[in-house]
Amino acid sequence: MSDIFREVEEDVRKERLEKLWKAYGDYGIALLVLIILGVAGYELWLRYEAAQRNKASAAFVAAQHVANPAQAAAAFEALSKTAPGGYGELAKLGEADALPSTGKVNDAIALYKDIAAGDTGPLGATARLRAAWLEADNASRADLETLLAPISTPTSPWRQMSREVLAYSDYKAGKGLAAAGEFEALANDPDSPDALKSRAKAYASFLQSGGARNYGTVPPPAAAPAPGTPPGPSPGPQPKPAAKP
Repeated sequence: MSDIFREVEEDVRKERLEKLWKAYGDYGIALLVLIILGVAGYELWLRYEAAQRNKASAAFVAAQHVANPAQAAAAFEALSKTAPGGYGELAKLGEADALPSTGKVNDAIALYKDIAAGDTGPLGATARLRAAWLEADNASRADLETLLAPISTPTSPWRQMSREVLAYSDYKAGKGLAAAGEFEALANDPDSPDALKSRAKAYASFLQSGGARNYGTVPPPAAAPAPGTPPGPSPGPQPKPAAKP
């Protein structure tokens, strides 16, 4: 009897499955096709992105090897408009790096600041520092402090480099004593990178030894005599005329 009941139960299940398949089989096939197409499309997209990144990488390296600054800036600018993701931002940074050598310092500063405004990571910090260095000779300390504020916090890994820019600004503004103290503090800061310590120590020694003292200006050289003009008297002591007998 148990075999009969089991056979009946299997027949009932089979009948139910057949009914379900007839009712929903087409939907199941469509869903399966969509899943397969989705996986295939995703794989194709990954391959496309990888190809684009490889293409952008090759173009970026090529732009780095362009010797002419104007041509390099143009190459980086073109790449920044087409390269995916991070390569586009790196290309903008490369363009800004090339611009000062073409005389377009203000354009470089503006581009650095644009990069910094859109990135809070290492790329933005690098752009912010480079903009500050380009402005350090002429901008006020207050303006530089505003520009560097996001990377000058006590926990920022860029704070020592920000302080270096401000110390240099004080030096250029004629505040030798203040700048010497700032450089010395940077040289003794255990968190300062080794290269920065060396620069700061050299600056501090230079300023403390009076290197920033203003000794006046060198007088201009005397004008050359016109052709045919007899030479003037020698600047040295002149011999006394002999006494008459």
